[in-house]
Amino acid sequence: MWVPAIRSASYRNIFKNSQFIRLKSVYSVAQLSPYFSDSSSDEQIGSTQMKNTELTNNTVEVDSYWVTEMLNSLREEPNDALSFFRQLKESGFKHDLQSYMAMIRTFCYWGMDMKLDSLLLEVINSGKKDLGFEVSDLFEELVEGLNAEGPNSLVRALDALVKAYASLRMFDEAIDVLFRTKRCGFGLSVLSCNYLMNRLVECGKVDMAVAVYKQLKRISVTPNVYTYGIVIKALCRKGHLEEAVGVFEEMEKAGETPNEFTYSTYIEGLCLYGRSDLAYDVLQAWKRVNVPLDVYAYTAVIRGFVSEKKLQEAEMVLLDMEEQGIVPDAFSYGAVINGYCNTGNISKAQAFHDKMEARGIKSNCVIVSSILQCLCKNGKTCDAVDQFSSFKNKGIFLDEVAYNGVIDALCKLGRFEEAEKLLDEMKGKRMTPDIVHYTTLINGYCLHGRILDALDLFEEMKAKGLKPDIITYNVLAGGFSRNGLVKEALHLLDQMKGQRLMPTTVTHNVIIEGLCIGGYVEEAVKFFNSLENKSAENYAAMVTGYCELGNTKDGYELFVRLSKQGVLIKRKSRLKLLSSLCLEGEYGKALKLFEIVLSLGDDTCKITYSKLIASLCSAGDMKRARWVFDNMVWRGLTPDVVIYTMMLNGYCRVNHLQEALYLFDDMKKRGISPDVITYTVMLDGHSKNLKRDRLSLDTRSNGRERKDSGWNMWEKMDPSVFWSEMNEMELTADAICYTVLIDSHCKSDNIDDAIRLFTEMIDRGLEPDSVTYTALICGYCKQGHVEMAKDLVNEMWRKGLQPDSCTISALHHGIIKAKKLHLRHNNNSAKNHR
Repeated sequence: MWVPAIRSASYRNIFKNSQFIRLKSVYSVAQLSPYFSDSSSDEQIGSTQMKNTELTNNTVEVDSYWVTEMLNSLREEPNDALSFFRQLKESGFKHDLQSYMAMIRTFCYWGMDMKLDSLLLEVINSGKKDLGFEVSDLFEELVEGLNAEGPNSLVRALDALVKAYASLRMFDEAIDVLFRTKRCGFGLSVLSCNYLMNRLVECGKVDMAVAVYKQLKRISVTPNVYTYGIVIKALCRKGHLEEAVGVFEEMEKAGETPNEFTYSTYIEGLCLYGRSDLAYDVLQAWKRVNVPLDVYAYTAVIRGFVSEKKLQEAEMVLLDMEEQGIVPDAFSYGAVINGYCNTGNISKAQAFHDKMEARGIKSNCVIVSSILQCLCKNGKTCDAVDQFSSFKNKGIFLDEVAYNGVIDALCKLGRFEEAEKLLDEMKGKRMTPDIVHYTTLINGYCLHGRILDALDLFEEMKAKGLKPDIITYNVLAGGFSRNGLVKEALHLLDQMKGQRLMPTTVTHNVIIEGLCIGGYVEEAVKFFNSLENKSAENYAAMVTGYCELGNTKDGYELFVRLSKQGVLIKRKSRLKLLSSLCLEGEYGKALKLFEIVLSLGDDTCKITYSKLIASLCSAGDMKRARWVFDNMVWRGLTPDVVIYTMMLNGYCRVNHLQEALYLFDDMKKRGISPDVITYTVMLDGHSKNLKRDRLSLDTRSNGRERKDSGWNMWEKMDPSVFWSEMNEMELTADAICYTVLIDSHCKSDNIDDAIRLFTEMIDRGLEPDSVTYTALICGYCKQGHVEMAKDLVNEMWRKGLQPDSCTISALHHGIIKAKKLHLRHNNNSAKNHR
């Protein structure tokens, strides 16, 4: 077949010809002639084989051979070749092995690695059915080309094939190409080997990565510093720390000097294995001997501590960076900020964000999105909206995730006009609102009963070509149900099926719970009964629905009925029922529920124990609370500081001081460190019961020696002992703790110590509240210092604190007491005078 010579300049016009782009099976000579070489085109046509039968009727047949030759002719213009290749494919032409090889040769020749990677991914993903050849055929063709032409740029294609397989997680195929290439006598780039090994490590196939490394050494592939770094990371993830250290020795023997990447990789590997403490020790030791370490190594340790929820240690590393003269970047601060956001400590997160910006480090959308989400989770939706505006005014780029979070916050606040404006603002910034943004706004409308608005937005979403998913339908179904629109909800289920979306258990549960929340219990029961195959989740939804409606009795009866059949509803619904029973004071039924759960084999939920203990302690039923607590310990669950603190508070409230101290001692023996709240509870218990116990013991003893062991223990554990322990543990007292201690000193007639603590509290930047002032005012009045008490009341007024009835009463009694003392003094003076 004759193939015309094509000039690159004239080829650029090919795509202007719509007939050529459409690609029919044959093209007229008149159509193709403008793209031939300009040199004597008529003569060239006359001297070629165009007169042969292949060009009968003045047409040129376009087949794979012709396309391949065209592509080869365009090797000097790779972008034109690619455009030609793509437009042929889009027009329906089926490229074969040779045309793909032509493009691969072009990309290899020009070093267009990214386009080569993309093309090979296309070949692998398409498969034999679409292409007419297999990847193995392509491999053989590459090897054949290399054997015929000698080592050349085609080796790039073999490297790219390894990378393409690895990127698709087709690791067996990648390794096969790697070693088949070596067997054919061609050496692969260590870069592609590194890529394969790193992908293996990142995908959790650590053993396979180490095995590839060992094989590379056997086939004489020389590792570079990054190869060693990847192996170190792999060994650290396996926990083979000594072997990882051994790799450094291998590097030394190979004459390869470790760099920042290698050192940082080892540190990162330790952190990923959960040994951030060891990683930090290593980092410090290396820093002392001037090992080159950059900000990445420190950030890896910070992230490690954050993932282990050791946020104070993460802060310490951040401070150490600054002391070492290494400037933290947004990733360093971002790790700490994200850690505090994940724990719900938004004040700390914002403080670090402010510190970061004060140091001139620009924030990013990942960090601010984390802060916004934390604010919303903490129920601070107004703050989230204000913070969003602040970030926007500072010029921080806000992505679709940030916008969605604030749209959700605005919907919860019922500020729908602002939410809609943000949606329009996104469009103006060339951000395309997706199904998530629309669903968020639809959900907001549904929660506020604006069903028609929700439906309008639902239709708008579909009109824009966004296909609602199962979540969107569930949101709308929940909205219909909460507003009693049962027929509409059922019609929506039919719509879902029409869109080939089958309603799930979640869909059914949303309708059941929605109807119950809206007060439509009969409709909920009717819908529930209409379900052919009821699951445990459906029963759980019914129990939750009863609780939401306040019909805890029916929810409890359904739970018991199911438990007799051996069905245990999901934990979330059980906790909801347990909370409802406790709120209604049905502690007997709550304990029965607890016993049923234990009997059915689910005894691992610490939240269940915590909720039940909290409720029983609040009700003052310490006998039952202790039974639940002991049951928890007996089953191997260690109570945390929160549960211990609840128990201690319960004992102190019912004046069981001896039990409180025994439990406090048991807590420390188990290695559970009391926190500030725990000590505050103990101090408060001491303060409230001290005077009462003294009076009680004095009455019973009638002057005899007091032998009550409970009293003796509390006498030893005075406030100074608790305070000393707190200082030893470096626990910083908060305003509540100071208030309790001031109150304790006042009740013990230690007014000087109370005044000292009050002053210390203010010096530390803690603001006394009305309770703090009242405690000290009572202490002053008790000692007869009425004028000082009046001064404190006036100070309260100046600070905008309203004295309550207790404060006024204390001052009133103090004044009356002072007057009585004054009258008594005057009477005594008069008698003496007479």
